Formats: sequence, C-alpha cells, structure tokens
Amino acid sequence: MSLLDPLSHALAAVVATAHTGLTALGADPDAGATWLLCIAAVVVAVRLALLPLVVHGLRLAHASARARPALRELAERYRDRKDPDSMRRHMEERRRIAAEHGIPRLGCLPMLVQLPIWLALYHLMADVAGGSAVGSMGPDLVTALGAATVLGVPLAERGYLGAGPGHLAVVAGMAVAAAGLSYVTQRYLVATNTVTDGMPETMVRAQQLMPALSALGLVVTGGVVPVALLAYWICNSAWTLGQSAVIWRWFPTPGSPAAARGR
Repeated sequence: MSLLDPLSHALAAVVATAHTGLTALGADPDAGATWLLCIAAVVVAVRLALLPLVVHGLRLAHASARARPALRELAERYRDRKDPDSMRRHMEERRRIAAEHGIPRLGCLPMLVQLPIWLALYHLMADVAGGSAVGSMGPDLVTALGAATVLGVPLAERGYLGAGPGHLAVVAGMAVAAAGLSYVTQRYLVATNTVTDGMPETMVRAQQLMPALSALGLVVTGGVVPVALLAYWICNSAWTLGQSAVIWRWFPTPGSPAAARGR
C-alpha cells in the first residue's frame, strides 16, 4: 500500500470513465486513438483541478515582484546589522512589506501539492503499461491498453530500440515533440515572464540553462518510460504552452520583459 495509491486510483477512475464514454459513442476499445483521447482526458481533468494553484502562483509572482524594490532597500539597510534586536526588526519589516503587497503567507507551499499528482500519474501509467490492474482500470482495460498502438508502436512499449527503425522514429519523435514544447515554453514564455533584476548571477545562469536541460531530460527519459506516458507528456506540455502563453500575454509579471513588451 503506497501513499500515492488514492491519487493513482482517482486518476485511474478518470481514464476508465473516459474510456467507457468513448466506447459508448462507438470508439474501438483497443484502438490507439481511443487511448490517446483517454490520456488527453486525464490531462484536462488534472490541469483543471490544478488551476486554483496556478492562480495562487500567479498572484504570488506578481506580489513578490511588486514588493521586490522595498525588500531590496530593506536588505541593504540591515546588511551590516547582525545583532538580535536588528534581526528581529528586519523580520518584522519583511512581514509588514509582504502584507502590504499581498504576498500569501503560505508562499509556494500550495504548489508542492502538484508533485504527488505527477508521481501518482507516472506510477499509474507505468503499472498499467506493465500489465497491472489499478483501481477502476481492471484486467479488461489493462488488456485493451496493451493491445493499443500509435503508428504501429504499442502504447505499453518502452525504449527507443524495438521493432526496427519505425519504432525508433515514433518513440524518438514523441520524445522530441514533448521536449520541443517544453523548451519553447521555458525559453520564450516562462523566462521572459520572470524578473531577474537583483537575482544572483549563478541563479540567472541556471535559469538560462533550464530550458535546454529540461528538454534534454525529457529526451533521455523518453527512452525508458512507456509510450503512453510520452503521449501524456505531449498533451501536458501542449497545455502548459497554451497556459503560459495566456499568462505571458495578459498577466505578465510586473518588471519582467513580458510586461515591458506590453507598455
């Protein structure tokens, strides 16, 4: 019994419900297209459920950007004052500034709620692709997923090396597609919507490397995860790209290049 089991079972129920609905409409239960739509349904359900956390993160980023000049001036004022009384006043001033600019007390903590969901989804896809029943995804659905293919490659298959060059082309193409969507999102939308003024040089360099490192990580791990999970990554990355584009266009972080573009 794993702590992630309740989440995995909830996600399995989403997949099973989507599969039942599609087959009721006449879709082939063993077809790859049916299962790709089921995976897309999981993406939509998870991302809609996480929208309140996205809004929280957006408000946090905007509030932090508005408070940054005051916090920087405060840090400069107390830079050489290390006595207990000064440190106490420093913390009180920080709390006051945070309250004035509406920085949430919980900070980034709610965003961490996403991590168990991603882990649970990975384990669900890996277990079902490996032939194990999970919650509402009983043996019949597991068998149906095992029979499903995308361009001739089973969704339950893993790795770049399989039945010839066609297998390599499909799996590598899916991994590169997910990596490309991730790179575009990080490089052209997230990075330009981030305030780097006053940020340590090492953090700025790390942020500049992040898009390439994230894309490379997806390409590498694409060779060891089920093809079904690659399909999920593509759908999820496409959602992230669209969501980030909306934020970049209409809700840019104050002081960021994206915000300066709209002036």
